[in-house]
Amino acid sequence: MLPDEAPQQPWLHDLSLTLAAPTQVWSATDGQVGPGGLAGVHHGDRRVLSLLRLEVDGRAPTALADHGARGDTHTFVAVPRHLGDPGPDPTVRVVRRRDVEPGLVRESYTVSSTAAEPVVCTLGLRVATDLASMDAVKSGAAGPTGTPDGIGGHALTWEADSLRAVLRLPGARTADRGDHVLATWDVVVPPGEAVTHELLLTVDDARAAVTAPRREAGWSPMVVDSADRRLGPVVQRSLDDLRLLRLAAPGADGAEEEFVGAGAPWFLTLFGRDSLWTARMLMPVTTDLAMSTLRLLAHHQGTRTDDVTAEEPGKILHEVRSAGFSLGEDDGTERHLPPVYYGTIDATPLWALTLHDAWSWGAPEDEVERLLPALERALTWQVEHGDADGDLLLEYVDRSGHGLSNQGWKDSGDAVRRSDGSRASSPLALAEVQGYAYAAALRGAALLESFGRPGTDRWREWAEGLRTEFGRRFWVEDAVGPFPAIALDRDKRPVVSLTSNIGHLLGTGILDADGVDVVARRLVGQDMLSGFGIRTLSTHAAGYSPTGYHVGSVWPHDTAICLAGLAAEGRPETAPVADALLAALAAFGGRPPELFAGDAASTHPVPMPYPAACRPQAWSAASAVSLVSSVLGLRPEGRDAVAVDPVRPWSFGATRISGLGTHGRPVDIDVAADGVARGGRG
Repeated sequence: MLPDEAPQQPWLHDLSLTLAAPTQVWSATDGQVGPGGLAGVHHGDRRVLSLLRLEVDGRAPTALADHGARGDTHTFVAVPRHLGDPGPDPTVRVVRRRDVEPGLVRESYTVSSTAAEPVVCTLGLRVATDLASMDAVKSGAAGPTGTPDGIGGHALTWEADSLRAVLRLPGARTADRGDHVLATWDVVVPPGEAVTHELLLTVDDARAAVTAPRREAGWSPMVVDSADRRLGPVVQRSLDDLRLLRLAAPGADGAEEEFVGAGAPWFLTLFGRDSLWTARMLMPVTTDLAMSTLRLLAHHQGTRTDDVTAEEPGKILHEVRSAGFSLGEDDGTERHLPPVYYGTIDATPLWALTLHDAWSWGAPEDEVERLLPALERALTWQVEHGDADGDLLLEYVDRSGHGLSNQGWKDSGDAVRRSDGSRASSPLALAEVQGYAYAAALRGAALLESFGRPGTDRWREWAEGLRTEFGRRFWVEDAVGPFPAIALDRDKRPVVSLTSNIGHLLGTGILDADGVDVVARRLVGQDMLSGFGIRTLSTHAAGYSPTGYHVGSVWPHDTAICLAGLAAEGRPETAPVADALLAALAAFGGRPPELFAGDAASTHPVPMPYPAACRPQAWSAASAVSLVSSVLGLRPEGRDAVAVDPVRPWSFGATRISGLGTHGRPVDIDVAADGVARGGRG
């Protein structure tokens, strides 16, 4: 970086990841780590190693191949071209295998030879750490390297605050090289043999806000066998990534509660919105994840009013970290979020909807009943705090001056724009949040009533008032026709802009039949459906950019939510949106990133990456399961039956889905090539 250049957020689209939350290793595709950018061994919100460079006789070997059968292991193969027999055929290889477990990284370095004579070389590792916080890494402004204890021996130790890391290098010599440590092994490899040395890094953070779960994932082993060869591998890889993203934190009475961390590398912690959406999408696979996520968020449910943390009574939090998290916005504003932050407008209604979904899908009634007081507090928050000005609409504003300026799922500073490109000013009432709140009030009332709880008329009456206000105030028109605005601004004027937000209204009940028809048709217009998913903003808008974070890109989870809404409404647009989403998931090898560029598939036949996007991202990974659920038309009927109504036209050929975990018992579903379904309990 030149002296006059400002630090920039690192890109990671071309990096390799090995993950077992809360530990992650990011490297180049040849396995080398650092220096600079994101590369490193990270644990929680701290970079433990910023340099881990393998050399043979002081030279980096030439990369040959890399592969990883699972997300927690990776193998890199390289050739030290200066060694071995003369001639064009490589006769010496170096195989670097990386395995990650929570709090542990193990690497082995195997030098093998088919050369005619013994190979003599020095295997070296250059190692350093800056112990940078994740927000510092994200800003591109990490600090200097530190000096470990133990140089000269086989074990190096770094400590910072409550974190302690120990790097063990059996048999190696270690020496201080100023800004790094050099570890070396003398290697002699006889013809036809191999020599292996190892590294073992252990990390512990006594004050971590989240940890790895102590038990294995209890999810159903869902398997998809389809004539469409894309479908099975996409689902399998996504479920593997979701297992690797699992985290835990203490809930009520210190009990461990499991959830899925939002995404690697930046958001590997509890996020109310992300963790809830992920749990909702995985409902056909497991209700246990939803219930543990709900309990943990209820444990942190707001009890007081605090402008600094954005806490309010009954509110569900936005995120939890061990320390505060600083981030800048594109207008130069510096934002600093406290360790426990409640600045989200939608997590509270989503919590209520997730509880209702879990109950519908067969979660144990005694567990659901214990959460009903938290449900009542969440519904009260919608009426008394979410609707701060009493106009029957939920709106948000950052009162602290250093929290998130936008507090819906599109939470970047420039996310809410008019079609002319100008930004709307808060307090803002987002369209999709009104749909969430309406559905939460009605479904929450139904759930409370089923358990004999009083006072449900209040929530139903409020919901009907909200629906009336939404219909009166959100509908706008452009040259094509009507659609719901993305939001109302601080003056309660519609923010006229066609966005993917309107797709989240489908299935909530806030739209009448005509409104459903309009929204469904607008979502699949050429300005919205890219061929790989639904764009966050219409290409007709002045502020559209295919690589704009929330203003033109495609987010897989966003498309999956729209798809689920289309399927719930029985719309014919379900099929083309499903085809587009599956094309994107397959293009990324089953590991869809947080977002990607909104370029048309007709222009770019593969989706273009957004370079700083998280991958894996929890709700992006869960979108594969949501896709299957949507195209199958899966829905619970009562608490002891499952309805199956495959999308038409059915384009996946003969398909068998086995091991769905509905109601705690396996369900197998067969769909014939003509789209006729047969399903039964296994």
